[in-house]
Amino acid sequence: MHATDSADQAVTVEPGLPADETPLGRELARMTAPGAEYGLREEVVGGVPMRVYARGPHTLAEMIADTAAFGNRPYWVYADEHLDYATHLRLVHGLAAALLGEYGLEPGDRVAIAMRNYPEWGVVFWAAQLAGLVAVPLNAWWTGPELVWAVGDSGARIVVADGERAPLLAGHGGIGSDLPLVRVRGEGPFPGREWVDLVASLDRDAGPPPVAVRPDDPSTILYTSGTTGRPKGAVHTHRNHVTNALNVLLTARANAAASPASSRSSRPAPPQTGTMLTYPLFHIAGLNGLYGQVIVGGKVATMYRWDREEARRLVREERLTGGAGVPTTMRELAEIAIAHPDELSSLSRIGMGGAPIPGELVRRIATELGPLSANGYGLTETTSAVCANIGADYVAHPDSVGRPAPGADVRIVDPGTLADVPEGGIGELWFRGPNIVGGYWNNPEATAAAFVDGWFRTGDLGFVRAGWVYVVDRLKDVVLRGGENVYSAQVEAALHEVPWVEEVAIFGVPHPTLGEEVAAAVRTTPGSPHDDSAAEALRAHVTARVAGFAAPAHVFWWTEPLPRTATGKLLKRELRERSE
Repeated sequence: MHATDSADQAVTVEPGLPADETPLGRELARMTAPGAEYGLREEVVGGVPMRVYARGPHTLAEMIADTAAFGNRPYWVYADEHLDYATHLRLVHGLAAALLGEYGLEPGDRVAIAMRNYPEWGVVFWAAQLAGLVAVPLNAWWTGPELVWAVGDSGARIVVADGERAPLLAGHGGIGSDLPLVRVRGEGPFPGREWVDLVASLDRDAGPPPVAVRPDDPSTILYTSGTTGRPKGAVHTHRNHVTNALNVLLTARANAAASPASSRSSRPAPPQTGTMLTYPLFHIAGLNGLYGQVIVGGKVATMYRWDREEARRLVREERLTGGAGVPTTMRELAEIAIAHPDELSSLSRIGMGGAPIPGELVRRIATELGPLSANGYGLTETTSAVCANIGADYVAHPDSVGRPAPGADVRIVDPGTLADVPEGGIGELWFRGPNIVGGYWNNPEATAAAFVDGWFRTGDLGFVRAGWVYVVDRLKDVVLRGGENVYSAQVEAALHEVPWVEEVAIFGVPHPTLGEEVAAAVRTTPGSPHDDSAAEALRAHVTARVAGFAAPAHVFWWTEPLPRTATGKLLKRELRERSE
């Protein structure tokens, strides 16, 4: 910890560890020094002092414009379809011109996108960025009324939807009549415009539009998952997204430089990086994977839905270097790589997020494949990972979400008194920095509740020890048992060590005298017993590692996957309801 900030008396943690602490810490310090490739400079953004990258790109518009240098290099792979960078950029230029010209949109207007991870998703997104428009990615698993609500809430001027979502939108709130609706990959009669017809009308010789896009212009509105009421639209700037992209690039390069030669693969590196992107693109982690490849001219591979055999084929044939997704899918990818090491030898990174990562999974990947795992901590409001843990550091600290990004500061705050908690003490995680959004779309009350003098209140509880950040629970999910706080992440981590436990979730159930008791929803490997002795074995395992009061008094056995959002978050509210 360093001295308190005189401006707001907030205890903060400098980025990374001291330069002499670990090889990665030394590389991060070297590469972010003034004048270095990723050098940081002090800047006041929106009245908040922060450290920002001096280098470009400074906007997503610059980032996509820079892809002209990649020529005919492969960009997007979907099933047997391939789209190269040159063709993609021509489509982006043409669509940007049509949005501003034919459709009459102006910089700052919103463009809603409602579709699966199709290549067309990227064309619409990047055209909006280049034209100074605001992309509004809609949750593809929402119902029709939810989609219609978000279109109206965002004030979108045009909607581009796939064949599954377009019928849910057409005819509601003027969508398809007063509000233009474009259908991608659809069949049958339709009141709007077909994507293929729009593309056929584009000017393929159009250059970039004459629009000045600035770093602090709005870039996207991403709606939160809405597990507790109406979703909130987090408004991201170009600076937010570019900072995130540079954070990821810096961390990967620093980790490569810090890795000992003996831990690097002896096989020649593939000529192009590429990622198996299984996160939905309407989620911040999906966007992170998308522009994380674009900034280096990498390849993006997507699927209609997760399919392990299709994933195996794509990694093998496309020589993909990484995978990104929730732990359940990345566990399967790791299992494929372990079973077929020669086929999937190009894999050098498996990134996981969206849900707590079992430590045993990290250790297994490290043992079987090497230090390929990467983890982080972030929310929609922090523009994906505001902390990162990668490579050998992750193997050494599998229970930590990592260290703050180079430009980010963290506070651990008592949620009751709003006083800073001493190092090692548990409190609410607060962050500030150039990747933190400024607030929510058209929702001043929610903005005032979550943002304090540039600091974002995450609603997560955790602590910091020697520069490492640990998350123990959502503030609203802490089980209050007889005056003791039970943090679900700690109990879940202990239960994930049990070999026959596939999935587990800890939550509270009412008790007449204790207030709450600890309950566990557990999905086991096929053939495992679901009896009192198995439940007692789980309790004993927790008692030996956490505390007796944290052991689950109730164990609910599940034979199907636990309920989650589309991005992997456990729906504990549903678990509570189904346990009653």
